[in-house]
Amino acid sequence: MQAWKDYQDEHKDRFLNELLDLLRIPSVSAKSEHKKDMIACAEAVKKRLLEAGADKVEIYPTDGHPIVYGEKIVDPAKSTVLVYGHYDVQPAEPLELWRNDPFDPTIVDGKIYARGSCDDKGQVYMHIKALETLVKTNTLQSNIKFCIEGEEEIGSPNLGKFVRSHKDLLKADCILISDSAMISLDTPSIDIGVRGMSYIELEVTGPNRDLHSGVYGGAVANPITILAKMIASLHDENNHITIPGFYDDVVTVTEEERAMMSKAPFNEKEYAEDLGVDALWGEKGYSTNERTGIRPTLELNGIWGGYIGEGAKTVLPSKAFAKISARLVPNQSSDKTTEQIIKHLESIAPPYIKVKATLHHGGEPYMTPIDSKAYKAASKAMETTFGKTPIPVRGGGSIPICALFEKELGIKIVFMGFGLDSDNLHSPNEKYDVANFYKGIETIPYFHQYFSEI
Repeated sequence: MQAWKDYQDEHKDRFLNELLDLLRIPSVSAKSEHKKDMIACAEAVKKRLLEAGADKVEIYPTDGHPIVYGEKIVDPAKSTVLVYGHYDVQPAEPLELWRNDPFDPTIVDGKIYARGSCDDKGQVYMHIKALETLVKTNTLQSNIKFCIEGEEEIGSPNLGKFVRSHKDLLKADCILISDSAMISLDTPSIDIGVRGMSYIELEVTGPNRDLHSGVYGGAVANPITILAKMIASLHDENNHITIPGFYDDVVTVTEEERAMMSKAPFNEKEYAEDLGVDALWGEKGYSTNERTGIRPTLELNGIWGGYIGEGAKTVLPSKAFAKISARLVPNQSSDKTTEQIIKHLESIAPPYIKVKATLHHGGEPYMTPIDSKAYKAASKAMETTFGKTPIPVRGGGSIPICALFEKELGIKIVFMGFGLDSDNLHSPNEKYDVANFYKGIETIPYFHQYFSEI
């Protein structure tokens, strides 16, 4: 619609500067020292929603970080879209690997480098500016609600309670989420599913104190060595996960869907070069895209123990630690998988060490139907602005609340992400293309229009 384009062209610089201001707030949900920053970020989101034209915006406290709810109701009898997103971000460490201060956004070659630029502040802010576009041009024909939380990066521990106690407030006809990626601006795509997650921390204890490695080495088991052996045993020679029962509930993808996925353009050489590796790794019998979409995985996210300071210290450590996560696919259960992982680690632990497992968070895998009204509206919206029909793909990441939303609210989710897999999510130098940011703002109003018409 020309009125939308004219308005967005007139205000595009302001849109971008407002996003940069939001990115300057270090809203790291995992760290207690950022509690005040979390509140400040929630307040900033509230302010921007009100400025965009929301009739009502409230900040709801939780046992953790607050949830921002907003709405613009034009007619209760008309269709309602619930937009979900999150304002919290991952920790920025290791800081020395960033090209700039992660909370001082820098634009280089058309890309915004900052923590949260793509995941998820940049993508949330597209929806706020899309609302503004619709309101200021007096073209909003349906109702829009917002649920923007501050704990997605730590597993959304308090969102479930909020959703269950505010079902009437969140009542809608579909949920729209932009917390995912597409193939490229040249090849648009829509995620039709995300993987679930199981995440634990493992503690391995050997002797009751750190020991002199010369006096005791060779007589006492080293927890780091034992932990490394245990972790190495979790994959076989075909990179197949060895935990008993791990694959029992995995849905086998049809050859038709695998053929559909193979149509997405993919250059394995360029993929490897971008990552700086000479060869790729993964489960035998599956392509790279299949390994990151339709297959479950088990990854070591961190490992530490002993002396890691400057210089030498010949210590045989008392303890070693690891963080381990699994990405899950339909119909795997995070609770069941977590139990399988812990039970297996306990079973392979030798008698000369003790293991303790702590659950961090989990979430269920989710699939969205491509014949739903919401998917059709998203596909048509992207086709309108990109000039191409988007390709349905499986996402490799996790959005833990998806299954919860459908269970509690009884409505389907549609993903319409504008990030790229190469945007360094959760890594140093996270980035988001300015062009993608503007493309999202351009496309989202069409979704609301088409959803109200279908």
